[in-house]
Amino acid sequence: MPPSPLASSLNRRHFLKGLSACVALPAFSSLIPGNLSATASARAAATSSTGAPLRTAFINFPNGAIPAHWWPEGGLTDFRFNQTLEPLADLRSSVQVLSGLDQLNANPGSDGGGDHARGNSVFLTGVRIKKSATDIRAGVSIDQAIAREVGHTTRFPSLELSCVTNRRTGTCDTGYSCAYQYNLAWKTPTNPMTPESNPRRVFERLFGEGGHGERSANAQARMTNHRSILDFVMTDAKRMQSRLSLRDQEKLDQYLNGIRELEVRIANLEKFGSPADPDLATPAGVPFSHGEHQDIMYEMMLLAFQTDSTRVATLMTAHDGDNRSHEEIGIPEGHHELTHHQNNADRIAKVARIDRWYVQRFAKFLERLREVQDVDGNSLLHNSMIVFGSGNADGNRHSHDNLPIILAGHGGGELSPGRYVQSGSKPATNLFLSLAHKMGVSDLPRLGDSTGLLAGI
Repeated sequence: MPPSPLASSLNRRHFLKGLSACVALPAFSSLIPGNLSATASARAAATSSTGAPLRTAFINFPNGAIPAHWWPEGGLTDFRFNQTLEPLADLRSSVQVLSGLDQLNANPGSDGGGDHARGNSVFLTGVRIKKSATDIRAGVSIDQAIAREVGHTTRFPSLELSCVTNRRTGTCDTGYSCAYQYNLAWKTPTNPMTPESNPRRVFERLFGEGGHGERSANAQARMTNHRSILDFVMTDAKRMQSRLSLRDQEKLDQYLNGIRELEVRIANLEKFGSPADPDLATPAGVPFSHGEHQDIMYEMMLLAFQTDSTRVATLMTAHDGDNRSHEEIGIPEGHHELTHHQNNADRIAKVARIDRWYVQRFAKFLERLREVQDVDGNSLLHNSMIVFGSGNADGNRHSHDNLPIILAGHGGGELSPGRYVQSGSKPATNLFLSLAHKMGVSDLPRLGDSTGLLAGI
């Protein structure tokens, strides 16, 4: 029986029910049974030892966490989850709690305020960003470094998602461009990858517009139309070029480079043929509840992984410095304001509840990954490496050392979860560099302030 359609306000339960009953999702088209016994020496990039797709995702939550409620008690394998991480108890064998990971380039130094802008933009890049409202400069983020090498294996090199709908422009955090605060992924030091916050647009980008049975044809028509438009633009631009001044020609060259990138993306989509057509109603749009918004974006990521539409993804659950209230769990005060608790017990307790709430949503996503069987008989969770963390450590102090970070999944057998790994003090980029190498990006010698690979994961 087909799933119930989503109401205009987005009934999440119907969507999840429909996803569970979905019969139209194909096996990953990039794989054939003969590939499922690939040896390590012949392993393609972004694949496990069985030949199944290997995925990696980077998910942030805002404003750090209350340290006393976050960190487990005990040692490497005999640890006990503390209050905030208790929702991960049933997933213990599939997660690692990593302590001692720093992003010291997010510290103020001589730049002064702006820890939230730095917390977001340094999190996946590891470089010190330029403090400016107009002349932005960060670094290449780990997801984009991976996508650059393995993105050709899927319809989309990477997927950038967000639950932030009120993106600002101009200046945000004490003199920093808003680009720093609203983006996790950076393709180049000056080119952030703008994330999509509308689930409907994400779904239509992945599978096409219209209802089930119409999407593949609509997606093909859209690609044909886009190619026709690009051909017209290129022809018109070349005809105009001889009449432009040198400065205008430079501007036109930059514009044409962007057009050529679009052409490459379209050619990549065409190479993989028609997208999957899930027997699901298209999401109606952004739900009112922030919790439901997160849940549906997690489901978009799961769908993208399940259909092998991409193997690299990022999700911003909220930007650092987010001050929304959390009425759905009985907390009317703003999150950011509460994090400056000045050791007030009531405020600390409320922040800890918000921290736990974010972990609960993440735990549901991991449970969904564990439920879905991959092409090699393992779960999607087994064949994934999922980072969940914050670019701020203690929100009260705006610290960036000993960040709260979870690594979930088994990496297709390459990771050793079920442990509490205490690394002393190491750059968080050492972890990211290690994951890149496990994804087959072995020619990436350094990322940001990395000093080597992170041992013991």
